[in-house]
Amino acid sequence: MHSLPEEATSREVLAKMSLIRRFEERAGEMYAQAKVGGFLHLCIGEEATVVGATQALRETDYMMSTYREHGQALARGTSPEAVMAELFGKEGGCSRGRGGSMHLFDLEKRFLGGYGIVGGNLPLAAGVAFASDYTGTEDVTVCMMGDGATNQGTFGESMNLAALWSLPVVYMVINNQFGMGTAIHRHSAITDLSKKAEGMGVPGVKCDGMDVLDVHACVTEAVRKAREERSPQLVEAVTYRFRGHSMADPEEYRSKEEVAEWRKRDPVLAFAGRLVEEGVVTEDEVTKIDEESIARVDAAVEFADESPFPPLDSLYDDLYVMGGQVQGWYSVDERSPETHRGEDEREAGKVAQDLAEAGAAHASDEPADEEQDLSYRRGEDG
Repeated sequence: MHSLPEEATSREVLAKMSLIRRFEERAGEMYAQAKVGGFLHLCIGEEATVVGATQALRETDYMMSTYREHGQALARGTSPEAVMAELFGKEGGCSRGRGGSMHLFDLEKRFLGGYGIVGGNLPLAAGVAFASDYTGTEDVTVCMMGDGATNQGTFGESMNLAALWSLPVVYMVINNQFGMGTAIHRHSAITDLSKKAEGMGVPGVKCDGMDVLDVHACVTEAVRKAREERSPQLVEAVTYRFRGHSMADPEEYRSKEEVAEWRKRDPVLAFAGRLVEEGVVTEDEVTKIDEESIARVDAAVEFADESPFPPLDSLYDDLYVMGGQVQGWYSVDERSPETHRGEDEREAGKVAQDLAEAGAAHASDEPADEEQDLSYRRGEDG
């Protein structure tokens, strides 16, 4: 058993895990209320893995994650308001409403994004680590992935280059036992994922992903080796997600008894219990930390609600092509009869913009009553 850190750090770790848990719970509620669109992947149950790893980093180190990355952004210091607003698709989000749940980004915190493509972040992490090495900094890149990503072609390619070029990178597998709904023993011939990169020259270690201190100790040592020895590392954190793969997951591939058994090892409750047991905090202080987390999430939801959506005429901002190799229009706005280049939306003219605004408003209108709704669906409105 690892010793507890100093009191201030112990409180900080508990507060971060508590904030992540309450944020994720509320995000699920907001999705059910249709305030969050698209996909939503919650990390409830994985808080120790997230916080233990991020606590091992310097402020100048880089982190990259998967599409299950709300916790990572919060742990790195992105405000709950900016994360929640991004989930809502609002201008006040950390990606200005353009990324949504799966594509959070905060350069100031050196959190280089969540990625919707499984394994898509692995070669990018090698590139960031190469840049750190090339420019002679001591910055380390930690790149997280799910267990399913270890079966992607990018896994072997990235490990090989990281070892070949001696890159300062730590690849971390968050092994939550399932690649979507497929159990690990059914999708990977090697179930000890910490050994999966040895053949490419990247040594691996395994840690208890439900124990924040074990994760921290393991990742700290891996980061040290990557930073000081220029030796890329692989860390496998064995954890469990208490919710489904996403909010659309019926969870028919695992039993309620299995989930209940893992919930007995709840990382937030376990760490709080140990702090109380060793006299670092009292039960009342644990309750206060939890209440403060709830209050912060309440404020984040209020901010997200009040933040405006991006204006329609910004729809094509920040799209680009390199050079003149693309012939014709590379984006087209067809929301009005006056079809035009997407990049020219801001100069499209008042008529086109008014029609686009009216069309968007009409699409969100609800039928006045049930009878009107039925007649509309029967085609009786002409």
